[in-house]
Amino acid sequence: MSFACQILANFLLIFICFTKGAAPTDIIVLGKLGHDINLNIPEFQMNDTVDDIKWGKNSTKVAQYSVKKKTYQREEKYHIFKNGTLKIKRLERNDSGTYKAEVYDWYGKHILGKQFDLRILEAVSKPNMSWSCTNTTLTCRVTSGTNPKLKLYQNGKSVREDNKVIVYKWSNLNTVQFKCTASNDVSEESRMEKIKCSEQGMNIYLILGICVGGIILLVFLALLILYISRRKKQPRRRNGEELDIRAHRITSEERSRKPHQIPGSAPQNPAASQPPPPPGHRTQAPGHRPPPPGHRVQHQPQHQPQKRPLPPSGTQGHQQKGPPLPRPRVQPKPPRGATENS
Repeated sequence: MSFACQILANFLLIFICFTKGAAPTDIIVLGKLGHDINLNIPEFQMNDTVDDIKWGKNSTKVAQYSVKKKTYQREEKYHIFKNGTLKIKRLERNDSGTYKAEVYDWYGKHILGKQFDLRILEAVSKPNMSWSCTNTTLTCRVTSGTNPKLKLYQNGKSVREDNKVIVYKWSNLNTVQFKCTASNDVSEESRMEKIKCSEQGMNIYLILGICVGGIILLVFLALLILYISRRKKQPRRRNGEELDIRAHRITSEERSRKPHQIPGSAPQNPAASQPPPPPGHRTQAPGHRPPPPGHRVQHQPQHQPQKRPLPPSGTQGHQQKGPPLPRPRVQPKPPRGATENS
């Protein structure tokens, strides 16, 4: 063997011895809240040389087993067996801490010592699973437990992991099987569900969307029809208003042109208002002949009938109805010489 190999072998031997003789570290023990736990002393086997085994918590003795003396137990929740195992009943949160076991022989010599770090954990609850076929979403939730971990399986395949809540959306419309597992260092609980969603349940959002869209379209069409009908009615109203204004204006002008009449009096016949002709005079027909050119017509003012003033030209057509009335014929008076010769 070469010198280098000897040096390497010696180094490994020293390292192994040093590691074997190193001081032991605390042993971490996890306990479940509300359950019992046994603290076993590793690498220890009871024999005739052992006389005394002591257990302490945070430097306070809680239990002792001795061959010569009576077994000591501080409380009923602690119990020590002959092999040195310490049992703690109905674990509570304040039971966590550092526990130390000491082993002595008949001569009081310390043979073995072990130290434990006891940690109390709350067990996880059974997970709750809920789902919705409308949006194909599944929710897995754990309500209690210390440091829980959730894992979701779909048809036996892991699909999602989380701490307290898992929300998972699946796309397969056929029947699917989900398994949700909640666990921590001291417990594990699972729940399995088989989900089958129909096509009607999946399309409810689509149906609602179509209904809402149809309602909006109907409202829009109704408003459009109302707007068009109002636009069509506006020119008619304007034309009607213009005709009313014109008719009112014409009526006002006609009323302003008429003479003021006494209420209740009827218009008199112009022929009746004239005085009767004098005796011996004949009324001239409408188509009488004019007098001879040599004769001069003389009118006597005392026998001449008075003429009424003609009504205004604007209202004449309205006051006179029917054919024109005949007027009395005025005959000329014969000259004086003719009467004397006769």
